[in-house]
Amino acid sequence: MKKGVSQRDIARLLGVNVSTVSRALKGQPGVSPDLKQKITELANERGYRPNPFAMSLRYGATRTLGIVVPDIAFAHYAQIVKWIEVEARNNGYMCIITDSGDKYVSEVECVERLMDMHVEGIAICLSQETTDFTHIKRLKDGNIPVVLFDRVADIDCPMVNFNDVESARQATLHLIDSGAQRIAYLGGPNRIKQSSDRKHGYLEALRERRMPIRKELVKCGHVSLNSGLSDTLELLALPEPPDAILADFGLLTLAAFQAIVSKGLRIPQDVSIIGFMSDWVSGMSYPRMTFVKQNQRDMGRKTAKLLLDQINGNTTIKHIVLNAQLNIRESTSPLKP
Repeated sequence: MKKGVSQRDIARLLGVNVSTVSRALKGQPGVSPDLKQKITELANERGYRPNPFAMSLRYGATRTLGIVVPDIAFAHYAQIVKWIEVEARNNGYMCIITDSGDKYVSEVECVERLMDMHVEGIAICLSQETTDFTHIKRLKDGNIPVVLFDRVADIDCPMVNFNDVESARQATLHLIDSGAQRIAYLGGPNRIKQSSDRKHGYLEALRERRMPIRKELVKCGHVSLNSGLSDTLELLALPEPPDAILADFGLLTLAAFQAIVSKGLRIPQDVSIIGFMSDWVSGMSYPRMTFVKQNQRDMGRKTAKLLLDQINGNTTIKHIVLNAQLNIRESTSPLKP
């Protein structure tokens, strides 16, 4: 049986016009009952399936959304993408998911390819290398709806992110109130707004409790397992090493955990640790990790809604800030009485 038969193939086999086949398959008038039956039977026999993508291109609406993430393998991004896709599907859209590998050049390529595929809107979580937003401007100039999510930037664009300053402040205050005296900050590069905001919250908490700010305890570099390991080992080798660490990415949190254990230190007796990470990842460590819980479901749904609002004509630029909450587990000492 021939697969992938088209309307043109059916028209050729029956010796009729393609427009006649199209009307018959859509149930439109202008086709005799006998011919309509022949067309329908042949279509069923040959396994005809309509091509919604081709038809949508013809009418200028592909009913698809594009998504760009730094690494789809990370549970945090995968969960957000899942809920973008759920909201999109509930509204009659499908998603094309691309992975930038946390590289600026790849991020631009992903955007270009999604534009070539005529998606109706694009949701982007910026790479840690992104400082040039020309590709975002190109989308806006082309009237292609775009939303930044999770990792955002100070640009004129709809976006959804978490309350990074306040959540880092609360996490640091918890460490202070648990008795920590030398709290290190392990973060990404300052060019990532997410990292700079979380560092700001960390510093704000230290000032609030009138604790000294020690530059040697602040590590802001590339986000990777190797950099997290080396930075944590450097922190632990200091004459006055930290007794607590706030890590602003899940990967850095896991790296810090590994480095602490590799030095024979105990968590939290020797070093307490808090990370921004997924709930289920936190629960897999021993002791279980105190973490800043981020609602990926809300972020995904809000991101998709902002995209769909733009597609439907609402051009208001909105910045949605979602609350993240501190979940206290065993990697931090109990609060002092």
